[in-house]
Amino acid sequence: MREAIRVHGEKLERVLVEKDGGPQIEAVARFAQGRGAAVELVSRGDLDRASKGARHQGAIAYAPDLALVPLEAIIAELGPTTLVVALDELEDPQNFGAVIRSCVALGASAILWPEHHAAPLSPATFRASAGAVEHATLCRVSALPNALERLRDAGATIIGLDANAEHSLPKVAFEGPVVLVVGAEGKGLRKPVKRACTELANLPMTGVLDSLNASVAAAIAIYEVLRRRNPA
Repeated sequence: MREAIRVHGEKLERVLVEKDGGPQIEAVARFAQGRGAAVELVSRGDLDRASKGARHQGAIAYAPDLALVPLEAIIAELGPTTLVVALDELEDPQNFGAVIRSCVALGASAILWPEHHAAPLSPATFRASAGAVEHATLCRVSALPNALERLRDAGATIIGLDANAEHSLPKVAFEGPVVLVVGAEGKGLRKPVKRACTELANLPMTGVLDSLNASVAAAIAIYEVLRRRNPA
């Protein structure tokens, strides 16, 4: 909520706030007013009806639709430090939101995913991102393998995370623009996606388990790229 208010401010259609909702809700109302948003004090019942069953925690902001960028815009911005995270049929909104939060927190340039067999940009995804979705560069494509091939042809190195890969991620060179591709839990990367990758790499595991939650794997991989590019 606060991130939506911070980003959109007076562009918000309105912000509904529960009357007598307590100090935290009152702070949200003051913050929204300070950013130029129109604030309305309403009853808990009004909020319940407006949310249509979704969890609202005492406040609702009517924000503009999230802006999606075309693949051409990402290709045009490819540079030496570009890091794009691509998701191959990641259908769990909690994981999707967690990946978005990691991308924003760790400085990934954009998030790419296919329009079919993927988690929607839903309230559950927004909550899991804890507001980070408002700061993310989002790109939804019709076919992920084709998008990866276009990025590769434009000079990006496409690295697919694969538990069965011959090489581990710490041994991969991160020179120039990089696209990290993360597969869905259980299924991993699809064969057409693997073929579109420049190389495949695994995350070295030393425990009794041989795989990680998709959002955790994505965060570790993003951090490894960040660590290697900025050793300090």
